[in-house]
Amino acid sequence: MKKEYDFTNAEQGKFYRPLNELDIPIYLDDDVKTFFMQKLKNRDKDVSLSNIINSLLKQDIEISKKLAV
Repeated sequence: MKKEYDFTNAEQGKFYRPLNELDIPIYLDDDVKTFFMQKLKNRDKDVSLSNIINSLLKQDIEISKKLAV
């Protein structure tokens, strides 16, 4: 590592991306992934693992909102 760096022509925030623009990976446990992959084998090709998980999470959010009232 150099003792000094020259930032004369540096551009602040060039690589900055707000957190809401980042796609954060979510890792499923092996048994959960296996369960849903088995379910996907019996379905149409239009349905993806991501779609199923997002749908379930949205339902869970709605249930949580109703219980919080």
